[in-house]
Amino acid sequence: MVTALRHTDPAVVGSIVGCTPLLLGVLGPLLARRRPAARLLAAAALVVAGAALTQGFGSGDTVGLLCAAGTLLCEAAFSLLAVPLLPRLGPVRVSAYTTALAVPLFAVTAAFSPAPLRAPTSTELLALLYLALVMTCVAFLLWYSALTRLTPEHAGLFGGLIPLTATLSGAVLTATAPTALQLLGAALVTVALLLGPPRPAERSVTG
Repeated sequence: MVTALRHTDPAVVGSIVGCTPLLLGVLGPLLARRRPAARLLAAAALVVAGAALTQGFGSGDTVGLLCAAGTLLCEAAFSLLAVPLLPRLGPVRVSAYTTALAVPLFAVTAAFSPAPLRAPTSTELLALLYLALVMTCVAFLLWYSALTRLTPEHAGLFGGLIPLTATLSGAVLTATAPTALQLLGAALVTVALLLGPPRPAERSVTG
């Protein structure tokens, strides 16, 4: 994602990664040997469209687009690979193991980074603590807890709230009104979330 943002507009990266609900809507059922539900695929398509309208459109090069597509695949794998582990390990252990495995991976990557390693400033340290505690530990635990109660295709629909909440919070912080396209994107995501929840018959099958 970081490399993608160096080569491509954030709007393009956000729109590509915003396709995660659609990817989960297809791969989630197939991995569970179920047929993808047409209603959920329609809801996922609405989320993708809403996210794209909310993020906007921009430009980028081949490297940026490929890295954004790689980020999309990683986002889907983050959920799909955890699904078979959650019944045996639970959300706390899956979150802990995922975070622990990331440490040596980033350590090796940092060793080959062209930028020299240095101690963070106090402001940077606060930001890193927020990313580590809230955006990693708490977010992982909440997401994996959701996957114990929802199928990946149902949970993936809520990914459309990320660009939506980012746009709305940015509008509040900058005191600027959302554009018409952003409001349309918000409406599409809202419709998708209303369309997506499982019906009683589906709950009995998916648990």
